[in-house]
Amino acid sequence: MANTTSTTLKLTVQATGENSGTWGQFTNTNLLILEQAIGGYDAVGVTSGATLTFSNGVLSNGKNQVLKLVGTITGNVNVTIPDGIEKTYIVNNATTGAHTVTFKTSSGSGVTWGATDKTTKIVYTDGTDVLEGVSATSPGGTDKQIQFNDNGSFGGITMGTAGQVLTTDGTTASFGDISGGASWQAVITADPANAVAGNGYFCNTTGGAFTVTLPTSASIGDFISFIDYAGTFDTNNLTIGRNGHNIQGTAADLTVATERAGFTLVYVDSTQGWLLQNN
Repeated sequence: MANTTSTTLKLTVQATGENSGTWGQFTNTNLLILEQAIGGYDAVGVTSGATLTFSNGVLSNGKNQVLKLVGTITGNVNVTIPDGIEKTYIVNNATTGAHTVTFKTSSGSGVTWGATDKTTKIVYTDGTDVLEGVSATSPGGTDKQIQFNDNGSFGGITMGTAGQVLTTDGTTASFGDISGGASWQAVITADPANAVAGNGYFCNTTGGAFTVTLPTSASIGDFISFIDYAGTFDTNNLTIGRNGHNIQGTAADLTVATERAGFTLVYVDSTQGWLLQNN
């Protein structure tokens, strides 16, 4: 019986009694092919597309585990492997040029990188077609690729700036500034044309008492912070004008006469209005 060839990696399957004196050579080549399939890497030029080879009993570029697709493309290109192959790949689209790249079998439709999609994908072929090997559900519930990009983006989301965090509204995700604390303003010595929710105010009453008026409208969770800048609230009081809202459940302005006072008002509803979070 003569030697045969395996279906996927085209290894030499040695028949009993064959290859006297050359058995070791065939075995070593098979081991090198297995090494190539497990951890092999190759940069494949795809300027005009490419057909990966799976030659019988020898090393071939299509047998590598990791493929980097390179070259300047001036149109949409296909990278093709033969039908009948069952294998996984890590494929990096490192081409230049705004055109699509499709990794496919001879008769299949394959997996396509968009015109500007220069990412790495894990794919596999089931012998008939090439399919996505790794996916995840996005916040909106749609399957999306997990992509680690060389251009500073992740999963199709462009990276933000230092100190930002990844947030989602349940449909889309993006990087943004960390929120939650007050946005502190420059020192004030008079009403800043009504306080703004989310702001913090250093109030300097050294030159005389004054009133800071609360916003005209407010929603649950709105907050505003105040600090006695110069330690003079006891002599020159700060007044918080309620502007039609209750403060601590009372329809009256709030007068602060405590030296070095620092406090935050949080709006809850029309009954209680603005409540002291701390004092």
